[in-house]
Amino acid sequence: MTTLTEAGAVIPMPVHFDDLDAMGVLHNSRYAVLVERAVVLWWTERGVSFSGGRPTTPDAFNVVREYAITFHRPVSGTGDINVHFWLDRLGSTSATYGFRVTSLDSATTFAEGRRVNVRLDPATMRPVPWTDHGRAIGATLLRG
Repeated sequence: MTTLTEAGAVIPMPVHFDDLDAMGVLHNSRYAVLVERAVVLWWTERGVSFSGGRPTTPDAFNVVREYAITFHRPVSGTGDINVHFWLDRLGSTSATYGFRVTSLDSATTFAEGRRVNVRLDPATMRPVPWTDHGRAIGATLLRG
């Protein structure tokens, strides 16, 4: 269930046994997957996704340009955690997300970071502007 806050969205995401490393903690590479899944779920709930291998809207055709993460505390074991994300900036062709991976009560921050997505033209693979529809949806995630 997605919760929209004054500063973005919070989505509980499951940590499965196969997400853990040999020490029983969430493997560092899985944080990016959990953030990706939360962001995709949020956009899918708003009709921006892929169906049958095709984008449902032009804004669904986008790629991650940058990704940075700082780890604070390990997630140990399986169970649900929160992915809290928002937009710090919604540019013409790009969107800069901030995110935190937290405990369900949001009291513990396990990791935080940012990612930049760029909308592409599927024919040229070059950046193109977000549609007005996509900008309106994305604007609901803008922080501040």
